[in-house]
This record gives sequence, structure tokens and C-alpha cells, in this order.
Amino acid sequence: MIYEVVIGVEVHAQLRTKSKLFCGCGTMFGLSANSQTCPLCLGLPGSLPVINRAAVEMAVRAGLALNCTIAVSNLFARKNYFYPDLPKGYQISQYEAPICEHGWIEIAGSEGKKRVRIRRAHLEEDAGKNVHVAGANGSRVDLNRAGTPLLEIVTEPDLRSADEVVAYLKGLRDVLMYLEVCDGNMEEGSFRCEPNLSLRPLGQKEFGTKVELKNINSFKFVKDAVEYEIKRQTKVLSEGGKIGQETRLWNLDRGETAVMRSKEEAHDYRYFPDPDLVPLQLDKEWIEGCRKQMVELPAERMRRFISEFSLPEYDAGVLTSSKTMADYFEACVKLFNQPKTVSNWVMGELARELNNSGVDASASPVSPERFVTLLRLVEQGTISLKAAREIFPEVYSSGKTPEQIVQEKGLIQVSDEGALGKIVDDVLTENSTQAAQFKEGKQQVLGFLVGQVMKASGGKANPGKVNELLKKKLG
Repeated sequence: MIYEVVIGVEVHAQLRTKSKLFCGCGTMFGLSANSQTCPLCLGLPGSLPVINRAAVEMAVRAGLALNCTIAVSNLFARKNYFYPDLPKGYQISQYEAPICEHGWIEIAGSEGKKRVRIRRAHLEEDAGKNVHVAGANGSRVDLNRAGTPLLEIVTEPDLRSADEVVAYLKGLRDVLMYLEVCDGNMEEGSFRCEPNLSLRPLGQKEFGTKVELKNINSFKFVKDAVEYEIKRQTKVLSEGGKIGQETRLWNLDRGETAVMRSKEEAHDYRYFPDPDLVPLQLDKEWIEGCRKQMVELPAERMRRFISEFSLPEYDAGVLTSSKTMADYFEACVKLFNQPKTVSNWVMGELARELNNSGVDASASPVSPERFVTLLRLVEQGTISLKAAREIFPEVYSSGKTPEQIVQEKGLIQVSDEGALGKIVDDVLTENSTQAAQFKEGKQQVLGFLVGQVMKASGGKANPGKVNELLKKKLG
């Protein structure tokens, strides 16, 4: 039996507000346990929620970027379940009336461009966190995260492979980070994804039983978890077994999924309208105002980089996957109008140092002005390309200008024809056999002669000038 993989994805994106969704407590990550709480976070009787306007605006901007219809009338609901990190016994969410619906995002699928439909994107508050300390008697509860604003984004079951899931998640994350509504940090839980996966016989219309995957905090682990689950379900079905509707955790150490609990249905949560929150009405003009303030999104910017700067699609895709990297690139091109050269350096030398430092381009210690200075030194023949690449890590880490480092290391190339001419003449005299071979048509000998001149000059000769002089003298 040949099976078709059917995947939908739920993403919980933490919105970058300074305060929580329904109270004024802060949302900063990593503070001491329960230091960002109030009676509302703790679920104390008599505490009443008040909606965070900034969170609503961020949700609208995200919905517009995802081509969604924005609901003018919004209703909040209580999602009821009992867990130690949920002191109220319910989570405030949206059920029947989500703020965003019927959108889409385009990704690179296995057969070209593919449109992934967004079923809905709705606001909800986050729960707290159970902390399991090794050797401790019992578990502890940290409610700093309780009430943090989330935008839950749910796709239709349009994905068909682990690679498509990763492409979708990367594309969605890029959009949210461009909008500055989510920082996209998967390790800190700011961008959490839960693929829902099922298999069905090829050609069958009815869906199979779906399994939800949790506890995945990197794109690599998403790919690994989905591929493992596809193999697991294929094996079960091929052996005549049945798939249980359940939630499974990804076990990184074992490289496999494991049952967490049976999967709940919507009716298990007993949704009903929250009586403490009045319906939220959005003004159509205000929504249009949000639309007019939209930034250029990754896909649009990528197309512009290809057309305006004549960059290959690969370069444009890499550069525009990060807003700060794209901004840095454009700032450099304004100062040094050689887009492909700038692209090579930004994607190569700069990206490597940023990755090693664990920062993005906005925090680069090398400003675009200083970055371009180094490229100009190469263009003018002051230093070789090899030397420029060798000193870039020091430019990045030392705070010194490229000129200072070049002077200190004595890397200035010799380009003077008079000085180089004497060295070239000596090399040709000492290697008369090779010189004669070149004149007889053996072009490959030129590389040997260039190497001899470079050696004689202590590596300081300008290679381009050396080539020019050799060809001139050899006729």
C-alpha cells in the first residue's frame, strides 16, 4: 500500500508586547520564577481582564501579512481544562470568532511554488510552566509566562512532507519577524510549532487519524520528528494496525516520538464566551491604517533584490530571510554599488562572524561604512582578496579600522609597475624554459610564473598587475 502524508501545522507565536494580554505584568524572558505576576496571572477571585491594544494591533498586522480576512467583531472564549500551570482552570482564547481567517502563505514546495492556506489566526493567553527539578520532591510552577499574548496560527492540511513543513515554518517565522510582532526564538518558546500528521492510502479523499507532535524547538528537530512519525505510522498501517488519535512528544535523546496523552477534541474544552470580556469591535478605517503601514515583506523584498540588484535567486533568498541582514546589505550597496560582491561578503564573512557571536546584523560591530571600506581596499588593489578575508575576523572583533590592520600587518600590495617590472624580469630570466613554453602556446604556464613573482615579492605583489606585466613582457 502506498500512503499519502497529510500535515497541518499549529504555531503559537508570542507577540512582542511589553505587557501581557489582559494585565500589566511584564513579558521579559528569563526572570526569577513568579516575579512577573499579579492577582489576574495567579487566578485570584475578583481579578478582571483588560485587553492589550498593542497585542490586537500586532495580530491584525500579522493577519494582513498572511492575506487573511480581519474580523471586525471579535469574541473571546474560555477554554476549560485543568493543569497545574493554569491557575484559573481555563485559558482565555478565541473559538467561534477568531480575529483572522482564510489567509495563505506561499512556500517553495517539491513541485515549485505552493500556496499553504491559513485556516485561522486567533489571540489567546499563554499558560504557565511546570518546572521539574532533578532530585526535588515534586514539581514547581512558574507563572511568569501565564497571560503572555500568543497568536495561534493554524493551517489547512496542505503540507505533504517534512521539507514542506520546515519551508512553511521558516517562511511564517520570517514574516512575523519582519513585522516585529514576534522575535521567532524557538529555544525560548517564542515560536512554538505543533505539526498534525496523518496518512491515508494514495487516492483516498478521507483523512486518516491524525497525531499531534509537541516538544520541538528547532527546524532540524521538526524535520526529524515528522520524518520519524511518517515511518512509524507507515509501519503500523502496513502491519494492519491502527493509529491512535494522540499527542506525542519528540524525544531528542532517543530520536523518536512517544505518547504524551490522547488527543482532545474541541468539545472536551467546553468553550463558552468569556463573561468578563465584552465583544471587541475593530474599526474598519483603523484596520486599513494598519494595512497602509505594512513593511515590505520577505517575498516582496526578495523579488525586488533580484530585479533591482540582479542577484541570483539563492542570494536574494538568503539575504531577505532576515530583515536586519537585508537592511545591512542595502546600506552597504548604497555606499558600494557592487551588489554581487557585497552579497558574497555579507553571506560569507559577515554571516560567519555573526553566527559565531550569536547576534544578528543589527548588532554587528562592523558598520556598513567600515565593511565597505574593506571592499574598497580590495577594489583599489591596496590589498589582495585573500588578505581581506584573512583580516576580516580581526576587523570584526578588534574595533580597529581596516586601514589600521592593513598597516600593522604590512599587507599593502605592490602595484607600482617599476618595482614589479624588475621582479618580473628576474623571474623570466630565472625561468626561461617556462617563458619559452608560454610563447609556444602553453597558456597554463602563466600560473606558474605568477606564482614565482608572488613568491619573490613576499606575497605583496598585486596579482592582477603581475598577470598584466607578464603577458606584456611575454608578448
